[in-house]
Amino acid sequence: MSVITTHKIGRARISKIPELALENIPGSFLYPQWQDEIAQDAAKALPDDFFSDGFTSLAQSTHSWLLQVDGLTLLIDTASGNGKSRPHNPLFHQLDVPYLARLREAGVEPEQVDYVFNTHLHVDHVGWNTVLREGRWVPTFPNARYLFSQKESVFYADPQNVRQPSEFVYEDSVAPVIAAGADMRINSDDDFPLAGFRLHSTPGHSYDHLSLSFTSEGETAFFWGDVMHHPLQIALPQWNSVFCEFPERSLHSRRQALEFAVETGATVFTTHFPGASAGKIEANAEGKLRWLSL
Repeated sequence: MSVITTHKIGRARISKIPELALENIPGSFLYPQWQDEIAQDAAKALPDDFFSDGFTSLAQSTHSWLLQVDGLTLLIDTASGNGKSRPHNPLFHQLDVPYLARLREAGVEPEQVDYVFNTHLHVDHVGWNTVLREGRWVPTFPNARYLFSQKESVFYADPQNVRQPSEFVYEDSVAPVIAAGADMRINSDDDFPLAGFRLHSTPGHSYDHLSLSFTSEGETAFFWGDVMHHPLQIALPQWNSVFCEFPERSLHSRRQALEFAVETGATVFTTHFPGASAGKIEANAEGKLRWLSL
């Protein structure tokens, strides 16, 4: 799905910049705890096009969120990137997709991005941090400051801490940003350096995963990164994805994120949910949660 969708949260304009629409991801691969009967029961509350193969395979997405407010342009997560060598990760190996053309379709040139925020440093969240020019990886957004976790950066700079899906990611998508002096590294207990935003410490999927919320005129947007990978997890928050590196911490962070979304009535902007990828979380009288796509 390559349509640019846009939402208003207070004074902010938030647009989805698509990269890839992923189909037919086996549920039993993504979720080690997968059981067909349990998944199919949870799927009853969701659109059919979120699934395939009799509800045993899942639709997903990779994309960025572009937030524009009061003259500020912020890009949240940068998907997988073109031309990156990912020999053990065929979904993202040597991509050639019109991501930057879609950014321009949303009315923004790379030079107009003021800040990039990476929720974490996995393969499909930092790829467009850099592009290849004259044989070198250089920042895609030359006037932007790139914000990401200091603890996470130190952790994944050590190749022994990098799992196979994210091989070479630090070297081609993070280190060049640091070498260019474009990084602004933060910690989970820091204040976010932009007005209206709040950091949320949500470790588990990655070493020091961070989520971000933005509030304006009484409305809240919540960018929770990879706290969840598919709307099924709203009903099944006990399920970790195969990519969650620290499972117990992931469970805790997921529950915290759900509580925040429900308590604030936030619009949640996800990084892998299919369709519009944005929605609300509704609790019924019994306290059961469900995903409502926008």
